[in-house]
Amino acid sequence: MCHVIVTCRSMLWTLLSIVVAFAELVAFMSADWLIGKAKTRSGDDEQAGMDSEPHYLGILCLRTPAMQQVPRDTLCGTYAKSFGEIASGFWRATAIFLAVGIFILCVVALVSVFTMCVQSIMRKSIFNVCGLLQGIAGLFLILGLIFYPAGWGCQEVIDCGRHASPYKPGDCSLGWAFYTATGGTVLTFICAVFSAQAEIATSSDKVQEEIEEGKNLICLL
Repeated sequence: MCHVIVTCRSMLWTLLSIVVAFAELVAFMSADWLIGKAKTRSGDDEQAGMDSEPHYLGILCLRTPAMQQVPRDTLCGTYAKSFGEIASGFWRATAIFLAVGIFILCVVALVSVFTMCVQSIMRKSIFNVCGLLQGIAGLFLILGLIFYPAGWGCQEVIDCGRHASPYKPGDCSLGWAFYTATGGTVLTFICAVFSAQAEIATSSDKVQEEIEEGKNLICLL
């Protein structure tokens, strides 16, 4: 018989798991990792290289105002139409590690929704299993974030932010996507630790008493 068990701690863990997975996915797909200035080409030698526009460079994509207005020839164009076209080898490693970590987080987020009805898998607490997976996902995310700045010496970053080199963004500044990915990584480990509290809350004596009384829907603070 399925017992629907909802507690504050288990619900909070479920919500955090979903938020973390969504935040990491949005950050990964965003172009707002690095913000710099892309110099535009001009037929006039005196004006060449003098005009600039905001340039947003992500791991997989690029965005400039020119792409949304009249097409113009800029030094930085769209890239990463395939995996081999990602700006640098370090960023390809970043993409792999982040993708694996995010995939695990999305699976955990999906499973967490069903923990209200299913609390164990093969006699093992589903919360503990999910917590372990979140810890593993966090390690993949950390590796991705470590490799990411190592790729700042690639030509795409140098073209749009002078003096850039590995671990030094030069004239570029970090965008919200990088901070979101970093914050999401921290929250991933918090979720992994908090999963133990969710397991304790759903297997407490109070819950067992409610089950013995024949209740199928159990809501506890």
